[in-house]
Amino acid sequence: MSAAPAEAEGRLADLATTRKITAERVPRGTEPDPPETNTAYQAIVNAFNQHPGRAFRARELHGLLGMPTDEATVNVTRSRLGRLVRQGFLTHPGRGRYQKRT
Repeated sequence: MSAAPAEAEGRLADLATTRKITAERVPRGTEPDPPETNTAYQAIVNAFNQHPGRAFRARELHGLLGMPTDEATVNVTRSRLGRLVRQGFLTHPGRGRYQKRT
C-alpha cells in the first residue's frame, strides 16, 4: 500500500523533468497549431442552419459547400448526414433527403 504513493510521486517527478527538457528544446515563440474549429460536421450543420426549411441531397450539399463531388467524398458525407440524423440534429424526410430538425 505504501509503495503506490511513492511510485506516483516518482512518476510525477519524471513528468516534471520531461516537461522541463521539452520546454528547453522547443524554440521560443513557437505555438502549436490551434485546433481545427470548422470541421466537416460543423460546415454541414451551418449549411442547414442557413437554410432551415430546405431539404438537401448529399450531392447538392457538396455543391453548396464547394466540396468535391466525386462519389467517394459524397458517400462520406452521406455517412455524416446519417450520424447527424441519429443524433437528432437533422431529419430524414424522404429518400436521399436531409433537413434540419425543427
